[in-house]
Amino acid sequence: MLYVSTRNADEKVTASQAVLKGLAENGGLFVPEQIPVLDVTVERLKDMSYQETAYEVMKLFLTDYTEEELKNCIRKAYDEKFDTSEIAPLVNIQDTYYLELFHGATIAFKDMALSILPHLLITAARKNQVKNDIVILTATSGDTGKAALAGFADVEGTRIIVFYPKDGVSPIQQKQMVTQKGANTFVVGINGNFDQAQTGVKQMFSDSDLAKEMEAAGYQFSSANSINIGRLVPQIVYYVYAYAKMVKSGAIEDGEPMNVVVPTGNFGNILAAFYAKNMGLPIGKLICASNENKVLYDFFATGTYDKNREFILTSSPSMDILISSNLERLIYRIAGNNAQKNQELMRSLQEAGYYTITEEMREQLSSFYGNYASEDETWTMIREIYQETGYIMDTHTAVAAAVYKKYRTETGDIAKTVIASTASPYKFTRSVMAAIDEKYSSRPDFELVDELEKLSKVKVPQAIEEIRTAPVLHQTVCEVNEMQSVVKKFLGIK
Repeated sequence: MLYVSTRNADEKVTASQAVLKGLAENGGLFVPEQIPVLDVTVERLKDMSYQETAYEVMKLFLTDYTEEELKNCIRKAYDEKFDTSEIAPLVNIQDTYYLELFHGATIAFKDMALSILPHLLITAARKNQVKNDIVILTATSGDTGKAALAGFADVEGTRIIVFYPKDGVSPIQQKQMVTQKGANTFVVGINGNFDQAQTGVKQMFSDSDLAKEMEAAGYQFSSANSINIGRLVPQIVYYVYAYAKMVKSGAIEDGEPMNVVVPTGNFGNILAAFYAKNMGLPIGKLICASNENKVLYDFFATGTYDKNREFILTSSPSMDILISSNLERLIYRIAGNNAQKNQELMRSLQEAGYYTITEEMREQLSSFYGNYASEDETWTMIREIYQETGYIMDTHTAVAAAVYKKYRTETGDIAKTVIASTASPYKFTRSVMAAIDEKYSSRPDFELVDELEKLSKVKVPQAIEEIRTAPVLHQTVCEVNEMQSVVKKFLGIK
């Protein structure tokens, strides 16, 4: 299995090289030349553990990793760092199935991929005789940063630098990052939003002069963002696992389609479900849920992707994104795997801030449904589900639940549905508690942790206990135009 760039048909690499590089030349993303077909039956999958399922899926994409290498990466990733042996449990609430992807070390779905990425990366470096230290350069809207820091902290031969919007993450997300231990970790708040952080990181990746300076100093960049195919492939696993477990429980028949609802800003998590569908997994509708930064909803409604709009800070900050990087992988596919056509659209996005796809391309999006939830709708959903069932969800999951309610009302589709539950409510304590009862709205996040435990009857996660009193270790803040100089200073490059 070779990987090609979405912007250059001539750039082809192996899986391990794609994982190592993170981003292709001239800003393209690596995609598999073809999406492989799942070669194991659901009948067999339904009795497999999460780790066994991961191997069956990932071996089809990461074909230059040996069986021993891949199983070793999987074993190290999905271990006691997760607070449940199931790794990704399914919870049935009002006949909708919530796939809880937040049982890892940093209580967000990013752990599902970022627990394994460091192992995939170090294995790839050895396979490709890389002598340089790998510098993981990442922008985060809140969750990727901490999950990547936790995954790479003190991993030999790596450094990790995370940029986050200083005023654009929750207090708990920020505390998780700035208390991160590890001599190889560096966390920087920027005076700007996530899109500016992400653009700054991408510019550093494509700066050939900087690459030469890095090489001379014994470094090379790689990415832990979902632009790295090593992030995307592990995310496919949990949709396959969820379907197999639905069949095992008798919720659906083998071969019966399930719908998938994903709250998304950067489009990676729902793209993984799209890849699973194209592997042959019986997925019906791919329901793309946005918050008030509804650039993806507008794209599915009109065929025009337009980032020229107000950037809104919401209570679901991991989705406060106007440039959905992973959408490029879908655009490339519906453009007939035409790198030139894709590059024209991406150039238009960069220069004019928007692009419009053709009617032929739009016809290929029929399996997608897009909608969004306002802040009021999000908070109402948290409150209603709690009052009716006692189940407490975070703000991002609530966006998905609210959009799914709209979908059901509009279409009457009653197919069994899985909602990707992307974060623990403990990560957004004040928003969640204020949604349940406004009397909590004036109290700080950390004060409300114990109140949430009483209401939810779910033990405070270790990830929260650890940071309550942890000292702040990272205090660097910079302007957007200072990002490169901050990186060079941390790496000791003059």
